[in-house]
Amino acid sequence: MPVSNKLVRDRIPQIIAKNGQNYEAVTLSTEEFKVELRRKLLEEVDEYFEASTDEDAIYELSDIIEVVRSLAGMHGKSYEDLEETREEKEKERGAFAERVFLKSVEG
Repeated sequence: MPVSNKLVRDRIPQIIAKNGQNYEAVTLSTEEFKVELRRKLLEEVDEYFEASTDEDAIYELSDIIEVVRSLAGMHGKSYEDLEETREEKEKERGAFAERVFLKSVEG
């Protein structure tokens, strides 16, 4: 049996079984989940960077958002709380809409 050793979405085991395949899965402890969820974020970001089309990029960004939602929960906050924080930062510091690339600062 091929080894995956990675965090997957909740319904993946059912999908595997429906396809007539066997699998082995465990439920992670809270601490293990924190580690694996952070690792999953890196995996999804890598997959985003590898995307070769806009459609693939959007698909990967949706995975990143799902991981971020779970990370917010892991830190005791909702996705809505995260969005409030993002909006506050946007008001204070702006967004990235103007494509500003800071080259240097003196003094």
